[in-house]
Amino acid sequence: MLNNDDSRPVLQAIEQDNPDCEIQQLPSLIKVDTSGPLRINRGSVEAFLGRDWEVQELHLSLVSLSGEVDEDDDYFELSWGKR
Repeated sequence: MLNNDDSRPVLQAIEQDNPDCEIQQLPSLIKVDTSGPLRINRGSVEAFLGRDWEVQELHLSLVSLSGEVDEDDDYFELSWGKR
């Protein structure tokens, strides 16, 4: 993800909802690693952001990703391999 003001509430929600993830903040990027599925919940982002948030807004901050994406109005989930 880009390391900017728009990404920070998303990052806070990721850390809250995915306690096993590893966050690496670089000067212009944020790298998120986890061994299991990574889930970003709309409600969590909205709580940190202080306004309504559309899950599709996430795509404005993404630099790259790999894995299987499951997305709807309430969450964005990225997983790898078997579930």
